Amino acid sequence: MTTIMAMTTATPTLRQDARTIGLIGLAHGSSHFFHMLLPPLFPFLIADFGFSYSELGLLLSVFFVVSGTGQAMAGFLVDKVGARPVLFAALACFVAAGLVAGTAGGYAGLVVAAVLAGLGNAPFHPVDFTILNKRVSPQRLGHGFSVHGISGNLGWATAPVFMAGIATASGSWRVACLAGAALALLVLAIMVWNRDALDDRQGSWAHHGAKGAAAVPEHPMAFLKLPAVWLCFSFFFWSTCSLSAIQSFAAPSLQNMYGIPLSLTTMVVTGYMLCGAMGMVIGGFLVGRVERLEKTISVCLLASALLLTLVGLGVLPGMLALAVAALAGMGIGIAGPSRDMLIKRAAPPGATGRVYGTVYSGLDLGFSIAAPIFGAMLDAQMNSSIFYGSALALVLGVVSAGFVGADVAARSRPAAAAA
Repeated sequence: MTTIMAMTTATPTLRQDARTIGLIGLAHGSSHFFHMLLPPLFPFLIADFGFSYSELGLLLSVFFVVSGTGQAMAGFLVDKVGARPVLFAALACFVAAGLVAGTAGGYAGLVVAAVLAGLGNAPFHPVDFTILNKRVSPQRLGHGFSVHGISGNLGWATAPVFMAGIATASGSWRVACLAGAALALLVLAIMVWNRDALDDRQGSWAHHGAKGAAAVPEHPMAFLKLPAVWLCFSFFFWSTCSLSAIQSFAAPSLQNMYGIPLSLTTMVVTGYMLCGAMGMVIGGFLVGRVERLEKTISVCLLASALLLTLVGLGVLPGMLALAVAALAGMGIGIAGPSRDMLIKRAAPPGATGRVYGTVYSGLDLGFSIAAPIFGAMLDAQMNSSIFYGSALALVLGVVSAGFVGADVAARSRPAAAAA
């Protein structure tokens, strides 16, 4: 028994931490890649089927409604059966989604593909953060959050190039979807091969820093009474509404506003995500040095909102507008690790999966609502509104983050006094 306890409480080595963080980063990148399974193919689908942007935006709504509903429930499943088997099932859903999309004969088939991709996406945040919090040592956890966020941005950045590039080179969007299925299958094989590094039943060292924390049994739904949980939910809702506008509709908006060829404006999403990834590297170092995380979040998101507003005004030269829109991702990236650490502080012990599942379902709700709204704006030629709406959503996210920080600080004061 003593040997088993030593194995589960010993601080892991840098190599062990890096292996777990790398695997979770790869898994998270694949989930974000499948957010973008269909959006880069919108022009191809319009050419083949004559769909409108509103109809295509509805496919995104289907994806994120399924994902958001499933994500809240997946948190409970992860806390009950463990994160690793749920991760494997999620990746298998991505394989199925790519196969169904590649063989779809019309809108109904694409809806089924969106449902399967949404089911696959649902468990990722409770899975990822449960494994990170249980298997990564406290001194490297901030960097784990940073890599997690970077990998998501890289998944988003890779998808447009991968999907549109293969569709263009092969002359078929179906080939691109099947290639996406093959990619998910490869990631699943890597996870199964390295399954020992993903076993969240072993190791709970990330929680040892809370000295004297009492293991008081609570009702499984007790965390829902915490205001910080719902404030985090609202923060994700608003920040995701902003992201949805850029991710799915910035490229055609820039083409219409500035006359830049679509082949170039499509790169704005990749640039936005790469800038976000660079920002997350910086944010990973800041998160351990700044006590009031909501201040970092507020400054960064407001700076990004200002850049997006500038693009919407239409006063910049075309290529500079594209660069400024991409640069807005930097501020959002810097804020990312602080955001994830703020949620960790808001989560009660033993409820990691449930809290992250509930909070991150705000992300899915934001996508599901924002996509058809911004799609309708684009159909109505309201090109500037894509950027104004994205900027406004970031400002509302700043308000939510400020309230989260105040609530967490208020709850920590009695604990500090008791200590």
